[in-house]
Amino acid sequence: MAYPTIDNPYGLKPINLIGGQVFAGATRKMRIASAYATSIGFGDLLVKVNDGTVARSAATTAKPTGGFAGVFLGCEFINPSTGQLQFQQNFIGGTTVTSGFITAYVCDDPDTLFQVAIVSGTTVVTGVQYTAVGENATIVNNTAITTAGNSQVALLATTATTDSLPVRIVDVVPDTAYVSGGNTLYPEVIVKINFGMHAYDTAVGV
Repeated sequence: MAYPTIDNPYGLKPINLIGGQVFAGATRKMRIASAYATSIGFGDLLVKVNDGTVARSAATTAKPTGGFAGVFLGCEFINPSTGQLQFQQNFIGGTTVTSGFITAYVCDDPDTLFQVAIVSGTTVVTGVQYTAVGENATIVNNTAITTAGNSQVALLATTATTDSLPVRIVDVVPDTAYVSGGNTLYPEVIVKINFGMHAYDTAVGV
């Protein structure tokens, strides 16, 4: 049996950069609009909107307008009730501020590689064979777990060479592999936002 068992998707987890470069935890601060209605979990993909703020991406099989802004890694804001600076792993939809603004911490380097779970649909974790390496994948945009603050974004197990799909599988995670029907399956893979899909790799603005 694989250890540990992956029983739920957890979003996109930055691990390193292409070429073996180290991910040092660097992020860029971007703003979330006060009272933005959609919750954002730790590990969710973001897009820029035309007021300069970021929003949760709804993209699954194609590039969002303007490309992906990066991956959400928490936020901070002045709590209007206490007047104190508050840090959160997730953004709860409808959160408002009366002073300052809501700041998202975003992993925005287009060279970042992310670890992500594979699902057969929604949150049912399955796996892909090693032959999926080099192919592109569909994003499964599950709603974040509000209580834990974590994303549930995953990738669909059916991969393809279609160039419009938003992420490229560059490796598998051997530690959690398991054998089913005589095949070695990998419930976690390493991916990169595909060529031309990141906001910094496209000339189209928002």
